[in-house]
Amino acid sequence: MASPTLQEVQGLRIAVEGCGHGTLHAIYASIKKSCELKGWDGVDLLIIGGDFQAVRNALDLKGVSMPEKYYEMGDFHEYYSGARIAPYLTVFIGGNHEASNYMWELFYGGWAAPNIYYMGAANVVRLGPLRIAGLSGIWKGYNYKKPHYERLPYNGSDLRSIYHVRNLDTRKLLQIRTQVDIGLSHDWPRSMEWKGNFRQLFRFKPDWEQEAKDGTLGSVAATTVLERLRPSYWFSAHMHAKYAAVWEHELVNTTVASELPTPATQATTKNDAEIDLDMDEPITVPAAKNDAEIDLDLDDDVVEPPVSDAAATRANLNGAPSKPEIITQDMRNILPDSFARPSTQSVATLPFPADITNTTTQFLALDKCLPNRNFLQLLEITPHSPSGFERPLALEYDQEWLAITRVFADDLKVGDPDAQVPPDRGDVFYRPLIEKEMEWVEENLIKEGRMRIPEDFEQTAPVYDAALGFRVDGQPQEYTNPHTRQFCELLQIPNPFHASDEERTRMIEAGPREDEGRGGRGGHSRGGHRGGHRGGHRGGHRGRGRGGGSGGGGRGRSRGRW
Repeated sequence: MASPTLQEVQGLRIAVEGCGHGTLHAIYASIKKSCELKGWDGVDLLIIGGDFQAVRNALDLKGVSMPEKYYEMGDFHEYYSGARIAPYLTVFIGGNHEASNYMWELFYGGWAAPNIYYMGAANVVRLGPLRIAGLSGIWKGYNYKKPHYERLPYNGSDLRSIYHVRNLDTRKLLQIRTQVDIGLSHDWPRSMEWKGNFRQLFRFKPDWEQEAKDGTLGSVAATTVLERLRPSYWFSAHMHAKYAAVWEHELVNTTVASELPTPATQATTKNDAEIDLDMDEPITVPAAKNDAEIDLDLDDDVVEPPVSDAAATRANLNGAPSKPEIITQDMRNILPDSFARPSTQSVATLPFPADITNTTTQFLALDKCLPNRNFLQLLEITPHSPSGFERPLALEYDQEWLAITRVFADDLKVGDPDAQVPPDRGDVFYRPLIEKEMEWVEENLIKEGRMRIPEDFEQTAPVYDAALGFRVDGQPQEYTNPHTRQFCELLQIPNPFHASDEERTRMIEAGPREDEGRGGRGGHSRGGHRGGHRGGHRGGHRGRGRGGGSGGGGRGRSRGRW
């Protein structure tokens, strides 16, 4: 089949880039050149699909999951220090090569540098009439239901698990019941490979074909969110390949709720109005570092079981796999705890949201920024609910998302491997709470004119000292980020990412917990349980102890490529 294409209509001017890998100078220069060729005077927004590497200083490199021999500072530190200012409003999600200690400071989202906004673990924000949802990290089924237990100082396992997508963050996105325009994930939604020209893809990346047929390629969490939110566009990175696809959503009876993502089916047809996304069409860019691609399969510790046995994974006549005949462990991982054997209890669900009406999602994955690589695409996107807007546009909070954040704030447990994530109670339980909190947001924030995301970036860690170089002694430190503090105060929720100097000193002195791999338990417990209280029923305590973690089954083969 021919490669699917993206439909382009007049609207907001968006630049989409794949993996960042600390090459902001080249990315911004490429956008400038591409805009000149297109006759644009700039873009309203740049979206970067992860592996951004917001490395502020040499110690931050030790918070990135990669061997020390591959350390490079990149150029983000110049934007953090103020030596340069991002020429375009930039939004990015997290991947599997991030300065995780810095991203931790901005868990709910925030400014990594002036004009550069990190979406956090999960988020929904607005740019004028455009509504953008993002899910950071990559899929690892064995960590999906765990809490966010990693906290400085990290051991080796922490560095490789802190960026794994968690159920609680996905659960929050699944509470959205109104239309979103753009969805973002670092790794591709699972089964997306079958929705485009997969034959060409497998010629380009032959190692992926068996994983695709086994049903182990891509993110189950991203697919679940995609099927729920049904945005007009979905952008991903991670795989270092340009790929366009079209996901046609099944018509849903709004009186019946769907529990699982649709398994891989036949690829869909292309749109007539098109932007040509031929995988062989290069974009000329300034020279960038890392001309030779370094393979960093850092997570190849566990091989995920295939969807089913060989008989169940046979391909249909078009090359796409037939519908799986069993429910995989990855599928079970996304279900509420009440679906686990031997329990037969079910969670009540609401009908599919009537306000989510889009039926076609146009998907685009892009490469990383290197010469002659397909890493950049310019698009004009018209929002689902268009309204007048004036440039320059500014990021704003989303009412529904703020309400969801308030509802789930007390379920967030950080820094404690032994903490239990509260079970999913289903949207029948959550929706009345969310609607009540939407009223709170209306009264306390919207009517008060407080929905614009404040441009309140402040440096927390020291800036990079070029005289010392990037190979230094010591470990990254934890800081309380003023933006996160302000956000928690705005919503009147606890800030579990704050600790006193004394608490942080104790954690550093205790050292990282024993590294026994993802299946280990044990190690010493560090810290205590910090409580955050908002008063009334919203009071809660945040665990900070650091015992050992527990493991589980799941896919271990990552596309963590430098």
